[in-house]
Amino acid sequence: MPHGADALHVITVLPPSERFAAGEAGAIALLVRRMATQTETIIGQPPLGAAFPGIHFVPVTPAFRPYSLTRRYAVAVARAVKKLKPDLLEVHNRPDLALLLRKLCPSVPVMLLLHNDPCFMRCARTTEERTKLARTVRVVAVSKWIRNRFLSENVTASVSILPNSIAMADMPPRPPVRDKLILFAGRVVADKGVDTFVAACRDTLLIRPDWRAEIIGADRFGPGSPETPFLARLRPQAKAAGVSLAGYKPHDEVLTAMARAAIVVVPSRWAEPFGMAALEAMASGAALIVSDRGSLPAVVGEAGLYCNPNDVSSLTQCLLRLTDDARLRQSMGEAALKRARTFDVTAIKQQRAKLHQSILHSQ
Repeated sequence: MPHGADALHVITVLPPSERFAAGEAGAIALLVRRMATQTETIIGQPPLGAAFPGIHFVPVTPAFRPYSLTRRYAVAVARAVKKLKPDLLEVHNRPDLALLLRKLCPSVPVMLLLHNDPCFMRCARTTEERTKLARTVRVVAVSKWIRNRFLSENVTASVSILPNSIAMADMPPRPPVRDKLILFAGRVVADKGVDTFVAACRDTLLIRPDWRAEIIGADRFGPGSPETPFLARLRPQAKAAGVSLAGYKPHDEVLTAMARAAIVVVPSRWAEPFGMAALEAMASGAALIVSDRGSLPAVVGEAGLYCNPNDVSSLTQCLLRLTDDARLRQSMGEAALKRARTFDVTAIKQQRAKLHQSILHSQ
């Protein structure tokens, strides 16, 4: 990979489940694409289609050995690392993979960027494991909530924060008049509060019949998502409530839908480690309703309304308030845009570059 004398050559390692291609990429691969620099190499398993253009991507196939997928993937990545000779490895969301690569590539510093609760991850579940991890690699979290989880149970370690980003310049254009649409976009699972969304929309649409509601998403990212028992139960409820189920849509179509929707709802029950859907909704200029779980309050601040994801009436009250007040929707959309700009990719890239330099200087 050609790069200037003063520029760092960073290799970013995707989790083995992620694919670096349009229509196949999950949330982490999309973020990695957004943050990639001209001197960066992305490593991941081969996608089915063409990799994202304009970025140096090296596909690796897990080595044929009688080991776990993670170990075989790590061996394949290490082979590529030895050929490419990077200054730094940035491993996403896999403590076990970061530790293996640190062992297999001892001369290269390793940064582990956590996107989810580490207390449920292999090699980071216990106090002892997280302490060892922080001594072996540089740990970075996308939110203060994740950092606090890493440091829970009296773990003493240095954990930096590098927030997720949004490319404001690449967001779809917003129409002069937004659709009277209440939108949910994300995984259609109980933890995301989709059933509460359906029930609250049912009660809202009875009073606001000129509005409509839509769910974009499936159980998993990608067109091959299965029909789960939760989805099977939700379909008749959504039909009775007048809520359309659009199924999985590519990421650009999701952003386009957010740009035209007057209201976006993120009623997560589980503690959101960051809340990318909320950030995308803010960057789209929609009036936003979220729960107060996990990192959502830190991301949204005062740019949204808050509901209890286990209380249908709580969300219904927020929806009735917004559907009845166009000026409030407009002011909230403006506040959301202002808030989203603080996460713009240009600023976060600068933070990331400084973080990379500090890791190298600390070696």
